[in-house]
Amino acid sequence: MIVEFFTRGIAIGFAVAAPVGPIGMLVIRRTLAEGRLMGLFTGLGAAVADACYGSVGAFGLSFVSSFLLGYGLWTKLLGGLFLCYLGISTFRAPLREGGKPASGTRYTGAFFTTMLLTLANPITILSFMAILAGLGLGARGGDYGAAATVVAGVFLGSTLWWVLLSGGVSLLKDRLKPEVMKWINRASGLCLCVFGVTALVGLIR
Repeated sequence: MIVEFFTRGIAIGFAVAAPVGPIGMLVIRRTLAEGRLMGLFTGLGAAVADACYGSVGAFGLSFVSSFLLGYGLWTKLLGGLFLCYLGISTFRAPLREGGKPASGTRYTGAFFTTMLLTLANPITILSFMAILAGLGLGARGGDYGAAATVVAGVFLGSTLWWVLLSGGVSLLKDRLKPEVMKWINRASGLCLCVFGVTALVGLIR
């Protein structure tokens, strides 16, 4: 039973992470600009956030979800503005020289950037709660061991996707000319701005 919970958790984490959105764009862009490790750290931030939201659903922490959803307006506002900022800075970013490795501070920044961006969308909690309830994987009768197993699977599944994405994109990195990279920066920046503006427009509906 534990193995089944763990396996399903992996599938849920992978499925939630896989759709290409603002986090996926950040992973792709940072992998191309600064290497596979930078892309992986970017994705790991999202994986931790997915595990946090997955734990709310798996442990049946309805009071946490109610609290976060109550502040959903502000978190989405901040998330939308931050995406616009990232989009503009990405659009204007100069190409980094390949011989200069990123610093530990930049890895930490990449991790926390995506973790906070993912946490800024508390509606994700509802997705996890619906999926877990539908599969019967939520905490039942105080079975917190099973819930913890599901959360571990969610984290591993999400991480697996980011490993595959950053690894696959890194294979293209050395084949792209500087001129192509410049346009990728601009396209990524525009996409991030679109995601940000869409989030902000959604607040007034």
